[in-house]
Amino acid sequence: MPSHNEQVQPTPFDVVAPTPAEPTTSAGEQRREGAPPWVLPALGGLLLLAVLVIFWLPERVSTPAPTPAASDPAAQATTTPAPDASQRAPAGPDASPWSDAQMAKLRKETQDVLGELLEVQERLEERGVQRWAAEQFAEVAAIATAGDELYRSREYAQAKERYQDGLKQLQALEAGIPAELARQLALANEALESGDIEQASSALDMADAIEAGNAEAAALRQRVEALPQLLGLLESASQAEDSGDYETAIAQLKEAVALDPLHKRSSGELEHVSAAYQELQFNNAMTEGYTALDANQFDSARKAFKRAAQLQPGSTEAASALQEVETAATAYRLAALQASGGRDEQAERWQQAVSAYESAQKIDPNVLFAREGLARSRDRARLDKQFRAAIDEPQRLSDAAVAKATEQMLLVARKITPRGPVLSGQIEQLERLLKQANTPITVALRSDLETEVTVYKVAKLGKFDRHELRLRPGTYTAVGSRMGYRDVRQDFTVTHDGAPPIVTIACTEAI
Repeated sequence: MPSHNEQVQPTPFDVVAPTPAEPTTSAGEQRREGAPPWVLPALGGLLLLAVLVIFWLPERVSTPAPTPAASDPAAQATTTPAPDASQRAPAGPDASPWSDAQMAKLRKETQDVLGELLEVQERLEERGVQRWAAEQFAEVAAIATAGDELYRSREYAQAKERYQDGLKQLQALEAGIPAELARQLALANEALESGDIEQASSALDMADAIEAGNAEAAALRQRVEALPQLLGLLESASQAEDSGDYETAIAQLKEAVALDPLHKRSSGELEHVSAAYQELQFNNAMTEGYTALDANQFDSARKAFKRAAQLQPGSTEAASALQEVETAATAYRLAALQASGGRDEQAERWQQAVSAYESAQKIDPNVLFAREGLARSRDRARLDKQFRAAIDEPQRLSDAAVAKATEQMLLVARKITPRGPVLSGQIEQLERLLKQANTPITVALRSDLETEVTVYKVAKLGKFDRHELRLRPGTYTAVGSRMGYRDVRQDFTVTHDGAPPIVTIACTEAI
């Protein structure tokens, strides 16, 4: 330690000019503005005074330990003893204005950081940080306390680092407020979905602390208020579903959804129960359809399967069942037509058989039984028609051409094997009629000896009183004519049934 008698050697330092609060003016400007002439000598005196204070005064005055300034919040906050010489800034004759200036600057920076930290802290406390980030906030408090200890020890650089660490963490907490608000709202929503009213209310209280008047939180709180009623509806719907009363369950779930359209569980349950009910209705319709199908009740089956298709649009099962109905109905109808055609053939109802096989071909042109059945039935139906016409009009057999054609028809019919009783009876009956047609019957004709008598297509008989003709069965026309009298005409039929007719032809009406 230097004695007071030794000459003090000044410590070299750079003088840092203070930054003026207002822009300075040049000497020329001062002169232009009328600056007093004594300004420059005054500045020189002040500079001399500064030199004396720096170099001369320390020799005469011992430097006491520094006392915290009234404006130093860290110094005011504690009464701990001053740190030892190794921890505090140098003082006394060894101190330098430059070091003191740097120390003051560093202290000021430290105070600025601390001030910013306190501002962020206050904002966070206003938004309830102790409730949603208590641990992190406590860690920052511990860091700030450590910074205070370093500040009181005048270790400003280390204190500044601590304050900066705490500030960064608080800033991170502040930046995370939107995320924390979103988390609390999500927790409230999750609790609402799970039916935990207490948890939902707690999360909303936290959200209100973070951001009072938040619109989403207000909407969630309204939903929470409706939650007890909604939970009651869900429970009732569940009981109804368990008992198989799907309609009641669906009605209650719809009421729950109307009460809170955003409640996912209600919507999900409604969708689930509706789907289950639809599935039940679908299965019932399919069962009904197949029951009707097994009973060949195709219309009923078709209606049931169509109802199933409406319940589940795009259902392959319903579409396949409908196709199955059509296939079965077609097969059933074809089988019925085949059986009908067979019965008609057996009964020798050939035209009916033709109609049955033609109907089958309209359904499916490739059906073999219809094609073969038509081949048999059409020829037999044609022959049957001819036989019936010949039998119904036996008088036509008296015509030689007709008789010849009938003989040819009989030749064809006799070759058919096997022959049914209808065809056999027709052949027998037509043979008898043909034989009768070829067997003449004696017919007596009478006149007045004055009338000329002619039998068309037989002979001119002339005038007679009585005349007999041998005629084959059939219908004939006799005509009488006489000069001065009106002609007469008379049709008569010759058959083997009953007595031969007596035909009278005479003109009796004078002109």
